[in-house]
Amino acid sequence: MSDPGPDSGVLAPAAAQGPVRRLRRAERREQILDAATRAFARAGYAATGLDDIAAEAELTRAMLYRHFDSKADLYRAVLDRACTRLGEATGADDFDDSAIPALLRAAAADPDGFRLLFRHAAREPDFRDLIDSITADSREVAHRNLARRIPAGPWLDWAATLIPAFTLDAVIAWLDAGQPDPERAAARIATAVHGVMAAAQP
Repeated sequence: MSDPGPDSGVLAPAAAQGPVRRLRRAERREQILDAATRAFARAGYAATGLDDIAAEAELTRAMLYRHFDSKADLYRAVLDRACTRLGEATGADDFDDSAIPALLRAAAADPDGFRLLFRHAAREPDFRDLIDSITADSREVAHRNLARRIPAGPWLDWAATLIPAFTLDAVIAWLDAGQPDPERAAARIATAVHGVMAAAQP
């Protein structure tokens, strides 16, 4: 809808204590996206219902439908927002010494969104197109940057495919471990990445 004014909602029955603070439409949408990100990250798309999201947001299911047409529409919006935030935090053109620290900062700032993109959505056929696009872009960036150090051929292709995938897996492992030793995490991941690069040298 295009109504720019504030919307009001009623708390879900389990938490009903009076009317929700009136928010403008954009603020309410962000509230719903925040709640949906947390709910989807806990259980994945298939196991999360709109009632779960409504409860997480402390809104009625009807309020969700004022902003999103369906669960699929809401999930896509959650993924798109996570992808936008990731791009804004990391950039998209260079694979240099700043890339891994930037990726870690982005993951730490939005761990649920990061896990949704690279753990849950990758397993959802209906949303695989977004992850495939991110993967292809990451591979292209890695290939272009690694070509400065590794001759064209199978080893360059291997490194350009492996390094982005390995780095994302390492960041998720770091999140799952509770984000330990953030000052050294980027260096530890970079050491392994440099090992792949060395292995790809002729």
